[in-house]
Amino acid sequence: MKKLSFLFVSFIAALSLHAQTTAATTATTASTATTTAAEPADITKVVQFKETDHNFGKIPYGKPAEFTLDMKNVSKDSVTIEDVKVGCGCTTPKWQPGPYPAGKDFSISIGFNGYTEGQFNKVVTVYFKGGLSQLIKFHGETFKAPDTPAPGNGAVQQLKSGGN
Repeated sequence: MKKLSFLFVSFIAALSLHAQTTAATTATTASTATTTAAEPADITKVVQFKETDHNFGKIPYGKPAEFTLDMKNVSKDSVTIEDVKVGCGCTTPKWQPGPYPAGKDFSISIGFNGYTEGQFNKVVTVYFKGGLSQLIKFHGETFKAPDTPAPGNGAVQQLKSGGN
């Protein structure tokens, strides 16, 4: 009888272990399938960007500058902008959510206040419906005008008066 009880308990334990292994394998397979399905779509197959890194060049310190980020919907479906996030308070985006039909050109205006001394590198992230996003960079350099103007040139006055 003891042997039969031991055999029965062993059988139940083996069955339980097998069920846990099968559940773990099924969970791993389901997790892998979810990861594959959750991979983000390629933004370049939906929206074409004219540029993703804009160079302002040299701009006067404190003078606002602005550029237009031009885009085109290259997909077969409409595209909707959900949000535009900036990296700091010195950047201001102006945008409309859409929707933008297939083949339609659209744009976002990105303003920069210019109150950064010297070199600057900033980022803007555009978020689209469906979990798509694109990082847009812009950079440049600000310069300050001299505090004092250039000194006067007496020879200019002589030229203006006829040279005598």
